[in-house]
Amino acid sequence: MEAAEDTRGWSVLVAVMLFAALSHTSAAKDREAPRLTSGSSHQHHRLKRGWIWKQLFVPEEDPTLRVIGQLKSDYDRGESAIQYILSGEGAGDAFAIDEYSGEIRTLKKLDREEKAFYVLQAQAINRRSKEPEEPQSEFIIKVQDINDNAPRFQNEPYVSSIPEMCPTGTMVVQVSATDADDPMFGNNAKLIYSILQGEPYFSVEPKTGIIMTSWPNMDREAKEQYLVVVQVKDMLGLSGGFSSSTTVTVSLSDVNDNGPMFQHHLYTFAIPEDATVGTTVGRVTAEDADVGANARMTYSLLDDLEESATFTIKTDPATQAGVVVLAKPLDYESKRRYVMAAEVVNEQVDTAFLPLDEFTDRTTLKVVVNDVNEPPVFLSSSYEWKVTENAAVGSAVGVVSARDTDTADDPIRYSIDKSSDVTKTFRMDPLNGTITIAKTLDRETATWHNLTVIAKEAKHHRLSSTVVASIKVLDVNDNPPRLAGLYQPYICEGTQAGELIQLLSAVDPDEPPEGHHFYFSMVPDIHINPNFTIRDNQDNTAGIVARRSTFTRKDRSRYLLPVVVSDGGSPSLSSTATLTISVCSCQPGGHCPSGGVEALALSMGVSLQTFVGLLVCLVLITALTLLMLLLRRHRRKHKAGHKDASELELPDTVSQKVLYYGEARGRVPVPPCQQRAAVPLRPHPRKRDRRLVMEEMRASIRMSLRQSHLIGPEDEVFRQFILDRLEEADEDPYAPPFDCLRTYMYEGSGSSAGSLSSLESWTQEEPASSPRPYRARLSPWYGGGDEDTFF
Repeated sequence: MEAAEDTRGWSVLVAVMLFAALSHTSAAKDREAPRLTSGSSHQHHRLKRGWIWKQLFVPEEDPTLRVIGQLKSDYDRGESAIQYILSGEGAGDAFAIDEYSGEIRTLKKLDREEKAFYVLQAQAINRRSKEPEEPQSEFIIKVQDINDNAPRFQNEPYVSSIPEMCPTGTMVVQVSATDADDPMFGNNAKLIYSILQGEPYFSVEPKTGIIMTSWPNMDREAKEQYLVVVQVKDMLGLSGGFSSSTTVTVSLSDVNDNGPMFQHHLYTFAIPEDATVGTTVGRVTAEDADVGANARMTYSLLDDLEESATFTIKTDPATQAGVVVLAKPLDYESKRRYVMAAEVVNEQVDTAFLPLDEFTDRTTLKVVVNDVNEPPVFLSSSYEWKVTENAAVGSAVGVVSARDTDTADDPIRYSIDKSSDVTKTFRMDPLNGTITIAKTLDRETATWHNLTVIAKEAKHHRLSSTVVASIKVLDVNDNPPRLAGLYQPYICEGTQAGELIQLLSAVDPDEPPEGHHFYFSMVPDIHINPNFTIRDNQDNTAGIVARRSTFTRKDRSRYLLPVVVSDGGSPSLSSTATLTISVCSCQPGGHCPSGGVEALALSMGVSLQTFVGLLVCLVLITALTLLMLLLRRHRRKHKAGHKDASELELPDTVSQKVLYYGEARGRVPVPPCQQRAAVPLRPHPRKRDRRLVMEEMRASIRMSLRQSHLIGPEDEVFRQFILDRLEEADEDPYAPPFDCLRTYMYEGSGSSAGSLSSLESWTQEEPASSPRPYRARLSPWYGGGDEDTFF
């Protein structure tokens, strides 16, 4: 009803304005008409039209299509000669004009929130000439607002936090709502805020939407969160307006307004006496209603109570509980109960809410130690003794001692772990723990002996413990010094008196504290050695020096020189070594080419002549072997040149002999039908039989060497040795080369050479006409003179 009345009022106002404008325009034309007629002969255009409209108004959401205004030109005489044209925003869509009357009508319902005003252009033209009668005029049609939109809250949801115990009037948050209606027209967009839920703790400022606290000392521990419902209305809250609401979540943040408090006044714990350091004894807990940093606590044990250093307490960061930890070993026999005070305090305090002493609390801790049967305890963690290596068997080295710390106080039995004394060098007294020597000590064999001593309870659980006892064997001068190596000195024939022949050094297994001091000398004798002397260099070395210059191999090939080496110990020990000095025909550079052979012969304990004889024997054996191989090769070539026996014409006086050698039957004549058959005469010798024959030869050689020191071509022993070897080589059926059945051509009659076949050598009866084998005499050896050799 009110909207309809407003519309009618605006229509009347528009009509009055149009009427006034048209009346003013007609009067102006009447005044100008005579002026144009009498003034000039041509017509002048007007500088200002009589119809200029600034704006028209139309109510929004009006479903009725109506005339909102009319255009009227001064040249319109009602003859329909003027055509009115409307263009611009909404022309033809929202607005239309009657081309004859100039009335402007609405074509649809308008929404101010969609478009608040329209800018249009109006024009009047001559219908016949299409020429404009009036210049184009621009005007505005404004859409009038009505209250058709409800207010809406922005930035939802609203969440805010304020500290607990805050004063009244503390700002919580500001809510804000908007209304799509025109804030400049009436009260359609004028908003008012109010609280529907949240009183009496909170209030809101009606025009700004600021929410504030209205209740003093709100406690987070009593209620941590509040929901505040705020309503907004347009039309200043009058009836007929629109409204909406929103919810604000208000949380109270924590402040340190509560102190910690233990749950109990007394905590009792039990722990065994063998618990290791670091073992957790128990936990104590203090409660604090605050959260976060305000609830962090620190625990401590007060020093003014007894034995507080035996335990420590620390804070568990996850649960804020106090963890009691063992800091020192326990002993039930020494102390069985501990009583101490524990204190807890907030890490952060705020005296604005509580006094300082309210942030601290105390409780009492009692720890009971439980008895545990423990193994024996040695009075020392380790033992170390020293004993000389010449200490007598049965001498005491040291004593170990252990005790049972339990109240039962069981007797202790001692023993040595067998794995630590495999040689059983020491003996342990099981009752008193005395260690004695069971075998003779030798520092050069073992300097340290690390024994594992076991102490075991004789009763009850027979618990045991171990300790290491280290025994160091001290050195005693019980080893004589000796030369550092196997010296084989030689002297050249051209050596001059005073020249150094050999540098000597010595070694001693002993280790004197001041180091080794060796002294070198010759064996004391009535006569002075005319050939050599020993020069002590006073630095644990000595040199053999020649005393004369007339050394030749013809005179003497070697000399024996005893050397005495003594140490500086107490008592002093010495040893004597005899060096063999060989005379050598040295090369210009001083090198002795035969020094190695002579030294080898001397080291074997035989003379040079014996050694050379042995080498000659080896050469002879090698030569005989080569000769046999060549003979066998010659026989093979000879056989290859023979023709088949069937093609040969042999005399009747020649009879061919074909023999078969058997292992058990010996020689057996071959039947005539088998004279041309090729069969082996004797089998290949077995390796074992040949090895036995070679061993017999070596034994014979060694026996011959032992029988004589002088072996040469003129010696009967050597001559007989060669003859025996030749006879064994001839008669040995296993000596190479190995025969097979041969067929020989006729050698001719009257030959003085005899048969070439080796078969005849096997016969036992030697023909009377067979000449004695010729034996050549070996040439005399070089060096087989009358020289004497000394060992």
